[in-house]
Amino acid sequence: MTAELTRGQNHPLPRARLEIRVSAGTPIVAGATLGDENGKVHGVEWVAHPGTPALPGLEVSRQAAADHRLAVDLDAVPDAVHRVSVLLALPAGGQGPGRFGAVAAPFVAVTGLDGDEVASYTITGLEAESAVVALELYRRQGAWKVRAVGQGYAGGIAELLTDQDLPQAHQLAQNIQEAVAGGLARSVPAPPARTVDGNRPRQAATPAHGPDHGAAAPQGSTGPVSPASPYDTRSGSDPQPPEAPGQHGTQQPCPAGPGDSTSAGQSSAPTGGGPIDYSHPRRQNAAPPPPPPTARPAGPGQPARPVAGDATGWSMEERLYNQVWGMFEDLARTTAAYRSAVDFADSRMEKELDQVLSDPRSRIGGQGEAAREAARTRHAQLVSQAREVLDRDVAQLAAEAEVVEPALPAAFARWDNPVWHGYRVPMEIPMALRLGDLHLPEADRVSIPLLVRLPLERGLWIDSGRSASLDGSFADSHEMRRLGLEAAVAHAARLLAVYPAGEFTVHVIDPAGSGSQALAPLVRTGVLAAPPALGAAGTADVLARLTQRVDLVQMALRGGAPDALPPGLDTSQQLLIVNDFPHGFDDRAVNQLRYLADEGPAVGVHLMMVADREESAGYGPLLDPLWRALLRLTPVADDHLADPWVGHAWTYEPSLVPPGSQVLQHVLTQVAAARRPWDR
Repeated sequence: MTAELTRGQNHPLPRARLEIRVSAGTPIVAGATLGDENGKVHGVEWVAHPGTPALPGLEVSRQAAADHRLAVDLDAVPDAVHRVSVLLALPAGGQGPGRFGAVAAPFVAVTGLDGDEVASYTITGLEAESAVVALELYRRQGAWKVRAVGQGYAGGIAELLTDQDLPQAHQLAQNIQEAVAGGLARSVPAPPARTVDGNRPRQAATPAHGPDHGAAAPQGSTGPVSPASPYDTRSGSDPQPPEAPGQHGTQQPCPAGPGDSTSAGQSSAPTGGGPIDYSHPRRQNAAPPPPPPTARPAGPGQPARPVAGDATGWSMEERLYNQVWGMFEDLARTTAAYRSAVDFADSRMEKELDQVLSDPRSRIGGQGEAAREAARTRHAQLVSQAREVLDRDVAQLAAEAEVVEPALPAAFARWDNPVWHGYRVPMEIPMALRLGDLHLPEADRVSIPLLVRLPLERGLWIDSGRSASLDGSFADSHEMRRLGLEAAVAHAARLLAVYPAGEFTVHVIDPAGSGSQALAPLVRTGVLAAPPALGAAGTADVLARLTQRVDLVQMALRGGAPDALPPGLDTSQQLLIVNDFPHGFDDRAVNQLRYLADEGPAVGVHLMMVADREESAGYGPLLDPLWRALLRLTPVADDHLADPWVGHAWTYEPSLVPPGSQVLQHVLTQVAAARRPWDR
């Protein structure tokens, strides 16, 4: 159970390998310091920040972003370290609001690698402060604990580091801000060069969490994206991303060694430990290498024809999942390299033009114009070279997508994939589920599936708020509510379709009955546990039954007696679709929804909200934990998801049934027929 900490409270840490997830409503800088038993930071090599992101057992983000995921392995932290302090700061130099009092309260959570929260803390009460010590992980009698600190500093990072007795505090603070302002963290290398046969470098390592372990998304899972997403922007902070879809929305980082040592006479960097192990938690041995490609290049120097399933994994499903993840990573990194190259070309041209203008001699004759023309020519050459590399990589990824898409199993496939026409109810749960597609503007012909791991680690929020569509037009509120519920029905149908018969149950709350038309496929085929609940009484009944189920399962698990559950209790995975929130909900119902969002996923109860955040603003901060617990999706294309490396704003397109298609009716009919014996 998650511990919601207040300032000064502490909580034991049950494991050594952790993530620290940060969510804010504006880009912030995240860092960490290593301190001795007195809290003293002995040198700049004891500080992890965007310019030097990795220390033994610790890695922080390389850029300013609205969401962060920090990787921690306490077993790899040197023995001399007794405290790990998590630092948050607003960028200096007019790049942001300048003080935490002008933005939403930052939220920090300590989670396991599986996304389960251990402790969380919302940092309230900040005003003029521009830097804050959010959390502190500390040793106590051989065990590690986390403490909510929330100590703010109006003097920024320099004052914070000075308070931790760092001698070079002001110089390091300047270096951190320069790294952020100069875009050091955004200069991401291009993907590793393909091997001789044109494939990604193959490793026999265990597969990492997919893009859904974001979020983010950009934070965030996002996979591909989850929660834990990669790549999503949590609680609608646009963007994460999720979970990098975000995390909100992501493949987990793997820290390298300590930074460079400082001058003589200063303490050396902490030593010992090693990289954090982010291997699959259910895999004890390395995954087998991928099968050799079945197609070869036509000639020397020609790229290999892509092969579906050409990745590590124990099964074709896992190999395809990891291949999709590799495509997502390749596209993110090659686009980042292109953008970085263009930024460099722009800054170089500006510098050269400034030099021309500042030299009085260039104003005589045609020397100035010639120098300006030369600067523009060099700029065009650099941009052209970067574009050629990007086009080459995008062409290779597009060819790979053309091969991979038809080979995807139903759980990973679009609704228009022929695999759905031969659909049969599966015998086991797949690894992941497709919830849409991701694009980048520089490579709009490449579509990356947004995959989230199963069982769901967090609920879904289908945002029915007013939003612009791809063509720039705006849908009114009624249209967006209809589209939102149709998207929710499509997602729910996918979840029903990928679970074995009787192992997934869907409930619907529609207080005003406004969603009857969109809900018709679920109602007509009989896949719902009961007709949609109407009115306040129906809403209260469904929420009471689901919260009671969560309580009973939690008590049984804590007591070590899962067989002691009451007879007849439905132990299948449960999904509650809530339409038209907050209409028809009182404070008690809202608190029950919060409880289901926080505690439900761990015991198989999941929430899918179809709601407009602005219409729910009347509840104030009461709903913030609810939105933060959900992965935000939209019924129309939107760029709210982000990847976990460089924070690209990915365009998300929902997975919807093509107009006029009968595939949804076919799938739900099969599901209903398979579950009838279980309903008797």
